[in-house]
Amino acid sequence: MSGIVAAFGNPKLSEIQQMQETIKYRGKYTSGIFQKKDVILGQNYFEVDKGRKGLMDIPVHSSEDSETRICYDGQMGNWETLAQQFGVKNEPFIEERILLTLFKKYEKGMLEYLKDTIFAFIISDGKKLLAARDILGVKTLFYGYKKNADTIYFSTELKSLIQITSDVYEFPPGHYMDNSGQLKKFGKLPAHATGNMENEKIDNIAQTLVNMIEESFCRRIELKYKIGCLLSGGLDSSIIASVFNKFNIKNNGPGARIKTFSIGVGENEDLKYARLMSKYINSKHYEIKAAVSEIINILPQVIYYLESFDTSLVRSAISNFLISRYAHSQGIQILLSGEGGDELFCGYTHFKDSSEKNIFKQQKDTLKALHDNAALRLDRMNSCNSIKVITPLLSEELLNFALEIPIECKIKKMDNGNMIEKWILRKAFEEQLPASITWRTKQEFSKGSGSAKVLKNYFNEIISDKEFLEEKRKYPLVRNKEELYYFHIFIKYFGDGKAIQTVGQWDLT
Repeated sequence: MSGIVAAFGNPKLSEIQQMQETIKYRGKYTSGIFQKKDVILGQNYFEVDKGRKGLMDIPVHSSEDSETRICYDGQMGNWETLAQQFGVKNEPFIEERILLTLFKKYEKGMLEYLKDTIFAFIISDGKKLLAARDILGVKTLFYGYKKNADTIYFSTELKSLIQITSDVYEFPPGHYMDNSGQLKKFGKLPAHATGNMENEKIDNIAQTLVNMIEESFCRRIELKYKIGCLLSGGLDSSIIASVFNKFNIKNNGPGARIKTFSIGVGENEDLKYARLMSKYINSKHYEIKAAVSEIINILPQVIYYLESFDTSLVRSAISNFLISRYAHSQGIQILLSGEGGDELFCGYTHFKDSSEKNIFKQQKDTLKALHDNAALRLDRMNSCNSIKVITPLLSEELLNFALEIPIECKIKKMDNGNMIEKWILRKAFEEQLPASITWRTKQEFSKGSGSAKVLKNYFNEIISDKEFLEEKRKYPLVRNKEELYYFHIFIKYFGDGKAIQTVGQWDLT
């Protein structure tokens, strides 16, 4: 986790300093600014990202070229392979130095090598510029213009950009921008499955899934940091907790215990199943019970950091914010999340109501929406508490494999006639989890934690039908009373101009 800001054209140093200070929580450990000719680059770093303070100028440069700098927020699953391939030493800021090496050799062609990387970065030597964002948009990036100054600005977060200009946009996933100032696509999801796994045995698919997820986990985790695991008691978070527990015991001995965190509004299903899973793996479990009054009080904070007013996203962000804040108070530096499982393995309820021929398209649409819902929530609700989040299920290798798995292995009709989502993932890990969790059906985070019903009822009571209809005439995009409340908080911070267009709205049907 880190924060990046940059400008190209005729920027002022004071502007970049202001932008950088606004998102200081994304990297209190060390920071720096580089200015040369038409470019100013600024970077904040959090300690768990890279090495030791003071070993290199910030933003980072290579030992061979101090003039080309990189601002980077990302996570590289295949860094060891690339480092070996291109002769980059395993020293602090290795991911940045790999990217700089690729840029010097291939410029925009470097993006072909980032198949197992989630990223947002900006590279410049004062003349050349390359900005890019990963294909799913897991890492956030925005840009904006000051046309009278002939300058383009970039930032990890909208809030730092909106201070400089109201002409703001989300940098689209799978795109890059060079000196031309034009956005160009470099990657996209496949148009259709190849069918290569149609005749593959179920046991082979399941075992490959286990191997891939465990390997993805190992490539991303260093136990020298204080790590916790988000645990809702659902399938995905339980898988990650199980893999983490096994990894921890292997490295620290049979008595080693991981830390798990769950939350609920009063007693609820998520807390019940999280306790069950915690007991199963003998984790040191932390449980938060939030009151309605606390939730209402923190809404302005949540929406400010989240930069969204989408109903379902704000609901789930509240829980994430409270867990992250509590984990930070317990000294946690990294939180593990099972995010991505629903998108990769057709975990949402609406998949069960679709015909098989439409499910692949719907799955791609869900993956494309990841950048402005679940991925955004995870990034913002943890970074604002200076915690890094790691999502082992979001790897390029696993994404490609999951899209090839036959639909009937993801959405399967059971013996009782009911359809169950993520069947192949359940099958793969059924020996590592309690049966009641393995076969527990999907619940949206906010519903499982109990916040959805509470918030809906609260806002239906305090906002009249007349007030809602009057506001909806002004702002037709607002869909319900709860969203109206969130919308008003959003425009207080970000205005009702182009910033609104950066907000994705999840289909409520």
